[in-house]
Amino acid sequence: MKNKQMRKDFMNPYLAGVLLGFTLLASFIVLGAGLGASGGIARFAASLEGALAESHTLSSEYFGRWGSSPMSYYLVFMLLGTFLGGLFSAVQAERLAFKLERGKASPPGLRAGLALCGGIIVGFASRLAQGCTSGQALTGGAMLLTGSLIFLVCIFAGGYAAAYFVRRQWDD
Repeated sequence: MKNKQMRKDFMNPYLAGVLLGFTLLASFIVLGAGLGASGGIARFAASLEGALAESHTLSSEYFGRWGSSPMSYYLVFMLLGTFLGGLFSAVQAERLAFKLERGKASPPGLRAGLALCGGIIVGFASRLAQGCTSGQALTGGAMLLTGSLIFLVCIFAGGYAAAYFVRRQWDD
C-alpha cells in the first residue's frame, strides 16, 4: 500500500489523446509526414550494421538505399524523443521501476520468452508491411484510409480474442 500512496495519478486519457492528435497534426504540418516507430528502429539497425560491415550494408538491397548516414531521418529523432519523453514522465511520476509484469500463473522465463518472441514477430511484420502499428493506426487512421480503419478494427478484435486464451496466466 505504501508504494501506491507514493505514486501520482496517470494523465487523463482524453487529454493524452488530444495531445497526441496535436502532435500528429504538427508532424504533418512541419514534416509533411505522419508518425511511426519502426522506421527509426530499422535505421538504428542499419547504422549498427554499417559500423560493423559498411560495404555489406551499403550493398544491401534493404539498408543500402539509406546510404552511409541512415540516422539522418526524422523518425529516428521521433523514436529518441518518445523514449526520452517516456523516461522523463516515469521519473517525474515516480513510476520508474525495472520489473517483469506477469500474472501469478506465468513463470518469469515463460513471460519473458513470450514477450521476446512477440516483439520479434511484430518487428519483422512491421518491416515486411513497411510500417508499424502506430504508423498504421495514427497516421493512416487520421487520413481516414480504409485499410487503416479495417486494421484498427482487426487489431482490437484480435486483441480481445487473444486475451481469452492468455487470461488464465494473469488470474490468481
